[in-house]
Amino acid sequence: MLEELRITGLGVIEDTTLPLAGGMNVITGETGAGKTMVVTGLGLLFGGRADASRVRSDPGRAVVEGRLRLAGRTAAVVHARIADAGGEADDDGTVLLSRTVTVEGRSRAHVGGRGMPVSMLGEVGEQVVAVHGQSDQLRLLRPAEQRAALDRFAGPEHEKLLEAFRETYTEWRRIFDDLADRRRNARERHQEADLLRLGLDEITRVDPQPGEDDELKAEAQRLEHAEGLRTAAQMAQQCVAGAAEVADDTPDATALLAMARRALEAQAGVDRTLGDLAVRLEEAATLIGDVAAELSTYLGVLDADPARLQAVYERRAALRALTRKYADDVDGVIAWADRAQRRLSELDTSDELLDELERERERLAGEVAELAERLSAARREAAGRFAEQVSVELAGLAMPHARIEVTVSPRPAGRGEPTLCVGGGEAGVGPDGADEVELRLLAHPGAPSLPLQRGASGGELSRVMLAIEVVFAGSGGPPTLVFDEVDAGVGGQAAVEIGRRLARLARSHQVLVVTHLPQVAAFADRHLVVAKDTGGAVTTSGVRVVEDTERARELARMLAGLPDSDLGIAHAEELLAVAARERRP
Repeated sequence: MLEELRITGLGVIEDTTLPLAGGMNVITGETGAGKTMVVTGLGLLFGGRADASRVRSDPGRAVVEGRLRLAGRTAAVVHARIADAGGEADDDGTVLLSRTVTVEGRSRAHVGGRGMPVSMLGEVGEQVVAVHGQSDQLRLLRPAEQRAALDRFAGPEHEKLLEAFRETYTEWRRIFDDLADRRRNARERHQEADLLRLGLDEITRVDPQPGEDDELKAEAQRLEHAEGLRTAAQMAQQCVAGAAEVADDTPDATALLAMARRALEAQAGVDRTLGDLAVRLEEAATLIGDVAAELSTYLGVLDADPARLQAVYERRAALRALTRKYADDVDGVIAWADRAQRRLSELDTSDELLDELERERERLAGEVAELAERLSAARREAAGRFAEQVSVELAGLAMPHARIEVTVSPRPAGRGEPTLCVGGGEAGVGPDGADEVELRLLAHPGAPSLPLQRGASGGELSRVMLAIEVVFAGSGGPPTLVFDEVDAGVGGQAAVEIGRRLARLARSHQVLVVTHLPQVAAFADRHLVVAKDTGGAVTTSGVRVVEDTERARELARMLAGLPDSDLGIAHAEELLAVAARERRP
């Protein structure tokens, strides 16, 4: 749940903190007081789009901070993701989130004490919070959203089936599009393939090896300076180990080290220090001997062959011809050849390959059609359960005669999508199946079944949305639900029923509700009021928790606009008493 929300410099809110509780939190206040900024702040905190026009010019930036306390599977998923990104939870298990937006539109995010991309707030938000407002109602009118709602309701086994369909569909479309492209662009593919083969033939004739250009460069330097290298190596060898052509009495490093070691060993019995130094001289002599042996080997293999030098020059010239055309170095040329070889296989338009792709396309088309048919059957089964449960909730929301229908019908062909035979008939097939899903409302007995956008008024649509959310609540989802004036256009008994349903949701979720209705606000476990202050030069708003008498006065204001009316307060207290009885388990 979201334990605390602090908003600074956003709209009319200068600096305020909302202490939130588990259960149902209600936010009320006069029109224009800043309730919308609370929802806007929540949107920013969980990765929503930043609007610089909402930032107060003083101090020039808006900051939204929140403290999350999570439990169960959601906690494990969110904490693991934050830890992977470098953040960490506090000692008490809570996670701090922060979003800053400047008047210039720059945005920064922090999660678990570490700077993060804003997208990380969005990832956390998907797991933690679901926001429902007027825009969400409009989104629910779109067919794709209605299909997604039904799929979400159908459960985890249905989601596995949908995922299997999408994987098979993606592979089928890849083969489908690849085959069509090979046939449609055969001439261009032949031309490109010819150019690639010319390049590959040239590279194959030269047969470059990885790192060969650097090795040849080093070899060329040795061959060009062979005499100088030989002279330096011979002189070094004579100095450390002597040579046959040098007189026997000419000292070398090995002989001098041996003389020094023997002199020290002669006195080692008198002073152990000299004995230790003698051991170190012996180690030095061994090292000098190794160097002498390596110098001898080096002189033995040092080549000054002019023919070999000419061969190296010619090989380097052949490699440079490749690097001028295909890449900066030999390794790049080899990589180009590998890419060209793969591209050639992609450009293949031979009859054999086309026939093979055709067979694979037909095989996958059969699998897609079979999975689409299973998906349709699963949706039809879920549609009946979904419609029944939502209709039951609508009856409790003062729409006793209303009924929801969920129709699952084949998607019409001819929309730019491939067509398959699904369930005995032709249907267009997309990444979500071969179905059109539509929510329809029967407002009362005898009324025609109409799509939601035509059959529901604003108030009815609000109640349908709430009924759907109540149904979804039983199947998991984010632990925090936010309702931004989804009770618009509702009043009377329907408003009481909305409050009762939200209170029921609050038994298993944290619920935040922005409302104008006292019948809804009365059901709150915590009541927050956004109040406007116009006493200074600049209008500001703050949020405070109201309880007992203050809460009754706020409900009286919402009922009749008379917070000091004894009759209004009495009505408010009666409403609170009714809500308290309803909230009892």
